[in-house]
Amino acid sequence: MRAGAQQDYYKTLNVKRGASAEEIRKSYRRLARKYHPDVNPGDKSAEERFKQIQGAYDVLGDPKKRQVYDTLGFYSDAGLHPGAGGRPGAGAQPGGFGFGGFDFSEAFGVDPESRAGGRGGFSDMFANLFRRGGERPAAEQAGSDLEYTVQIGFWEAIRGTQATLRFQRYETCVTCGGMGGGGGAVSICPECRGSGQVSQMAGAMRFQLTCMRCQGRGQMQSACPTCHGDGRISRDDTVEVRIPAGAENGSRLRVAAKGNSGAGGAPPGDLYITTRVEDHPLFQRAGNDIHVEIPITVAEAALGAKVEVPTIDGKALLKIPPGADSGKTFRLREKGVLNRRTNTRGDQYVKVKIVAPRAHDERSREILRELARLDPEDPRGNLLEQK
Repeated sequence: MRAGAQQDYYKTLNVKRGASAEEIRKSYRRLARKYHPDVNPGDKSAEERFKQIQGAYDVLGDPKKRQVYDTLGFYSDAGLHPGAGGRPGAGAQPGGFGFGGFDFSEAFGVDPESRAGGRGGFSDMFANLFRRGGERPAAEQAGSDLEYTVQIGFWEAIRGTQATLRFQRYETCVTCGGMGGGGGAVSICPECRGSGQVSQMAGAMRFQLTCMRCQGRGQMQSACPTCHGDGRISRDDTVEVRIPAGAENGSRLRVAAKGNSGAGGAPPGDLYITTRVEDHPLFQRAGNDIHVEIPITVAEAALGAKVEVPTIDGKALLKIPPGADSGKTFRLREKGVLNRRTNTRGDQYVKVKIVAPRAHDERSREILRELARLDPEDPRGNLLEQK
């Protein structure tokens, strides 16, 4: 966000300041779906709102960035901008310093050209402010979602089915309870010397921040021998999922809390299952409609007839009017797939294809010659007349 602009990230994501990581993640996903440019083509206001949502989640969805934002009232990867991301109307920030309209780079004697080049400026100093050496246990962060594909047959999609999915996911380590510690000897954190806080300087300002190495506990344990300090372990899992009748190719199902476990004991993500439906040799599906092609005789096409045609429910009677041409398509209302959401059915479209009769003997050939004499019209006449 440009200098001088103000944005409350919590208000942008419609969450309270004390919201959990899971609440922030759910609100972000809901708003991102609502304002996504693909859902609102050509809507510039929706596109701008989507960018604001993305920017807010980039900060609040990262525990380290969120800590900086909550402490300072703003956050920027490109450096400290006055009021960027801060509370609207906030003139004073923690530590008793007023930030409104104040250029930190100039205050600390930073060359504007060095800032423009991206090196040696205040942004580098701020980036190094929270980047201290040493290993750090995983901060609390909601688990990631998983995506898997299940292939089902044509009739399973039409009628619904029960599918068993075997997959791998990260689960909370039972040895350390997801905290990464091994329960061994406890030692004083060398980063904060047991206080749980670290003091950081930015020019004339001093900040007291939670120690990220020990997560504010002031003490550290040896890494868990089971998960090696990650707090999670990979294991095989199985889930039974009910695929509803009418599922389409590409339909998505959500299984809550079956994604990867969160780091530091945070809640898990979700499992999303995408269906891939096999083709059928006779029926072609388009949404909730069914398409099928059937052969008819010359006599049925010329004289008209009532013929039985296959549907997904069995046989149905189709009335063919006299003089039907090959390729003519007829509709059977509500003979398609049932849509469970709307409780309505699609239609079935039947395309007829005239099959030429075979002359098995001289009698049948004579009948065909007689038919040709009775109907001498050339079906290709119009084609030959066109230039």
